[in-house]
Amino acid sequence: MKRIALLGMPNTGKSTLFNRMTGGAARVGNWPGITVELLSGKILLGGDMVEIIDLPGIYDLHGFSDDEQVVRHFLHDNVPDLALVILNTTQIERQMSLLLQLKQLNMNIVVILNMADEAKKFGIGVDAEKMSELLEMPIFLLSAKYGGGYPEALQAVTKALRYPTPGMAEQLRSQLEQDEHIETEMARVLKHTVQVPARLSDSLTEKLDSLILHPWLGLPIFFAVMYLLFQGIFIFGQPIQGGIAAAFTWLRETALVPLLASLPQALQGLLLDGIYNGLATVAAFVPIIVLFFLFMAIVEDSGYLSRAAFLMDALMARLGLDGRGFVMLLMGFGCNVPALMGTRVMRSRAMRLLTMLVIPLSLCSARLQVFIFFSAALFSPKAAPIVLFSLYLFSFATAIITALIFKNRFKNTEPFVLELPPYRFPTLRQMALRGWLEVRHFLRRATKFIVAGVVMVWLLTHLPPSAAPASADTLSGMIGGALQPFFAPLGINEQLTIALIFGFIAKEIVIGALAVIYSLSGDALGNAIGQQLDWVQAYSFMLFTLLYTPCLATVATLQSESKQLKFTALSLGWSLGLAWLISFAFYQGARALGY
Repeated sequence: MKRIALLGMPNTGKSTLFNRMTGGAARVGNWPGITVELLSGKILLGGDMVEIIDLPGIYDLHGFSDDEQVVRHFLHDNVPDLALVILNTTQIERQMSLLLQLKQLNMNIVVILNMADEAKKFGIGVDAEKMSELLEMPIFLLSAKYGGGYPEALQAVTKALRYPTPGMAEQLRSQLEQDEHIETEMARVLKHTVQVPARLSDSLTEKLDSLILHPWLGLPIFFAVMYLLFQGIFIFGQPIQGGIAAAFTWLRETALVPLLASLPQALQGLLLDGIYNGLATVAAFVPIIVLFFLFMAIVEDSGYLSRAAFLMDALMARLGLDGRGFVMLLMGFGCNVPALMGTRVMRSRAMRLLTMLVIPLSLCSARLQVFIFFSAALFSPKAAPIVLFSLYLFSFATAIITALIFKNRFKNTEPFVLELPPYRFPTLRQMALRGWLEVRHFLRRATKFIVAGVVMVWLLTHLPPSAAPASADTLSGMIGGALQPFFAPLGINEQLTIALIFGFIAKEIVIGALAVIYSLSGDALGNAIGQQLDWVQAYSFMLFTLLYTPCLATVATLQSESKQLKFTALSLGWSLGLAWLISFAFYQGARALGY
């Protein structure tokens, strides 16, 4: 099978082009370094099946960040049949150097000058034909976002695949040793092919930045935007979630109960009260999670996250981090795993480790399901978004505390350089792909961790057979009772304790586990928990869930990225201890005040 490698600097639209070519769902964001692993997809080109590989963004072949080393090693050990080099046309003067470095490797190359629509808006003119003649390689103007120029570029890619790429190992080694004539070559090509106005003007970007980057108003605006995001999730998501929960209840009562009536009672219980109730309760929250990611896609792709990093850099520097660390925290809102992998763009190992220590404190989308459920069950519709927003503030606060405590242990020496891209708005296609990615992610987890988790919870709450289901005499009751000295000071009862234990596998299991423990789902489950707990217990439970040990996937990523078992143990021990202390302080403090 032939292989095409997508190469380019960060934030040139490689992942957008990858998605357009493959119909895949590589994460697309308006932030340098968003692609942190080797994503691949297969397409049919010219009658042949071809593998497209989206490599991490690099600035040059001399770089020392993990991402740049990944690309170097890939080019050295896995010579692609074609290198599809993507350049940002609006920054062509800065990005030509990487192309000329790659050209020295004697690679089979097709060049894509992406964001041609933005370049035209800025008054930048590029003679692609003349540039192609001077560089002796196919060059095409393209808008990966909207598809302009895509058919012509794809035709050139198909044609270029007919010609094999020479071996490059020796060229790579020698090229990394000397690049003397690159600057001269770059100046010659740009002089004859590119016309750039004396001053690039984007009045909309300038006007928005004067407000969003205001030294006093910038941060309040950012937190207001985040609050409105969560308010929107509740306003639009709650009716959808309620409707889906009702549909699952109807399906159970009208179809599944009669269908399974002939089965033994124990098997009925496992299938209905175990697997079905657990999955149905979790699945009802999928639309809310998809909505969250759609909103976050707008925030990310618009370029606002880069500005948030700029605003927070001064504060983060005092914590031993920089603006990128803040953006990784925001990325962790979606999932801690890609956020941890995103730290590869940092060259300072100390800052990377410190950033990795605070990322698991981010309120990920799996925890969001738990908090939306408890907020709706224990708080009024007006108070619920405020409760959710307060948990995000706790997430930031604990990250700040953690960085302050450990910054002297992980001292940073790397300067912070940030590029502020123009404001953009994602297309409906990009947003649909993002939503589908989250649904697909959930379905994969549902067939693995969540099903296994709810089955285990059902067994624990129904064994031994002589015990009453979910009673103190069952295995779950014994485990919960044994752990009560640890959790009772936090106001967390035995049922919630069992859910937390399984939440270590995957946080999505928490709600599914509660559905199994209570043998209820949907609104009935929320009402039962609302009658059993008061708001102080519920909030203490949410605080503990926010901060205690992350899921197994995050733990595995911590270990693989840090390559230190000691660091992974530190991260787990710190998050668990911090969760207990903060939940204890809140619960005991609230009770002391008479709540």
